[in-house]
Amino acid sequence: MVTPRQVAKIESEEPTLRLAVLIDADNAQATVIEGLLAEIARFGEATVRRIYGDFTAPTSASWKKVLQRYAIKPVHQFTYTTGKNATDSTMIIDAMDLLYTRKFDGFCLITSDSDFTGLAMRLREEGLMVLGFGEKKTPMAFRNACHKFVFTEVLRPSTEAEPVGLPPKVESEQKTTRSQTLVETTEPSLKFPKKFVLTALEQSTDDAGWAQLGTFGSYLTKLQPDFDPRLYGYKKLSDLVKARTDLFVTEERQASGANQKVLYLRAK
Repeated sequence: MVTPRQVAKIESEEPTLRLAVLIDADNAQATVIEGLLAEIARFGEATVRRIYGDFTAPTSASWKKVLQRYAIKPVHQFTYTTGKNATDSTMIIDAMDLLYTRKFDGFCLITSDSDFTGLAMRLREEGLMVLGFGEKKTPMAFRNACHKFVFTEVLRPSTEAEPVGLPPKVESEQKTTRSQTLVETTEPSLKFPKKFVLTALEQSTDDAGWAQLGTFGSYLTKLQPDFDPRLYGYKKLSDLVKARTDLFVTEERQASGANQKVLYLRAK
């Protein structure tokens, strides 16, 4: 059975999980595909990549432009009746077929539709990791049904054009790496959940009041699967705790039996 602690560890270890990536074209944006696949690569290998939708519809035009580039297999499903979503049923049936092959360690469900809540719960019951990806409008039920939920808004690349005719020095200062752009152009739009974060810290501390960063992160995920430091302007959890000196005291300690340091923190 996958635990929240394993979810936290995966992000800092070499990806080894075999993942099935299933995309609901009706409830996902093609503009996030590059950032989405990069995020999934942090957890494991996208062994299967499938997208479901009615590709004769104008709304799927943006997806058709990126399918071959990113080796995503389209599964076409006509919309037979207005108001009924045949795409959801096809995606769920495929997910169950893939589940019973026993070849996968987890599933990535890319959708903002609460109809997939039952599927996520069923996959979890089989002991598989469930990673959800969707917009901020995604209902809480689906978010909490996943081991980890990532808002696709933090994965969008910058769409702002650089000003023309600037001096070379100014142009060089404006250039950033792609990874930096993904984080820095995402405006923090949520109020920082101070009470929630301190509660998670309290539950993860040892008798001396200190918590190892990985343990703290696992409790955050356990209590709130959609918690993401990027929503508050920080690329990583370690960046967040180091920056919030009003809440945390941090300390780096030498890891036993390893030539590296581990970050510890406690409430201020």
